Amino acid sequence: MKQLLQTAEYNLRALELFSSYLHICPRFIKAADVRELTDCGVDTETAVRLLAAAACGLNADENADDRVLEEKYFRHAIHQLNAEECRKDPYYQMIRMPEITRGRWKMGYKTLEAYELFTSDDLKTLRDGREIPQIGFFTEDFRAPIVEENGREWMTVTPSEINTMTADIEAAFGKVAVFGLGLGYYAFMVSQKENVSEVVVVERDKEVISLFNEFILPQFPNRQKITVLEADAYAFAETMGEKQFDCAYVDIWHDVLDGVNMYLRMKRLEHHSPKTKFLYWIEPSMLAWLRGMALMEAAEGQTGPMMQTIGPANGADELKEKLTDDALRTIAHSIPLEVTQR
Repeated sequence: MKQLLQTAEYNLRALELFSSYLHICPRFIKAADVRELTDCGVDTETAVRLLAAAACGLNADENADDRVLEEKYFRHAIHQLNAEECRKDPYYQMIRMPEITRGRWKMGYKTLEAYELFTSDDLKTLRDGREIPQIGFFTEDFRAPIVEENGREWMTVTPSEINTMTADIEAAFGKVAVFGLGLGYYAFMVSQKENVSEVVVVERDKEVISLFNEFILPQFPNRQKITVLEADAYAFAETMGEKQFDCAYVDIWHDVLDGVNMYLRMKRLEHHSPKTKFLYWIEPSMLAWLRGMALMEAAEGQTGPMMQTIGPANGADELKEKLTDDALRTIAHSIPLEVTQR
């Protein structure tokens, strides 16, 4: 149990370090800094990892905890991506984003600078319980489509969006409901599949729908498969069973912090559509957050909302089994919403 809780502490600290870096100084690393290390025989990916660890204040030579974080987290988290390969994605190839501003919305492109760090995929959970953030960088500037709401990044099509949707795109079939429009990446990709007959997108913001229908949807080669409805996601989910969807993909949140509550609310509505396969954007990160809350309660000796839902566990092995992604996914509809208010 001690090892389980210690791993949970390392997971939390690693996540905090990467989150702080990405929010405060994602462009801290410069090409000159990387060259200084690569000229000494260090490969580019290792150079970026070392620079990022130093920027986060880690001192692996003198601090044992910092050494664990650098060797067991940073080493497995930061990856060099191939910009040319990313540009081969069908959405990048076919869709051209207009540079316009309308009301509170602005459409166009954002630039990921060379050596800028960014989230590149969902959390990766290893067998030993480590939860490794996936962080990427390019060695050249990279332009990605973006929509901003009142200056806030609302939706982008970056490697993170692409990679975190890949498995759920592959899983889609038949008649598909998509909750959350964004820039239409998911709808675009699943409409390309021969085994997908219809895509119904549920979006509550009429201005977003208008912009999408005017500028983006006309570029979709299989746009005849797609219908966009102005509706509330939860209200639609309560009655969607009548429409017999084969799959439902839910992407109505910005990140884990605002998403966990929405995720739990939607899980409560799955029973209205027993024949529908539900898929959720960044679900592994949602489940990791819930797992962390359970372990926090266990470490504090509390029987809070998570541990009450999970039930008693006879030792660390049984608790680990109850905290796997599959186990948490099964009980998510029963987890009290107040767990998200801690």
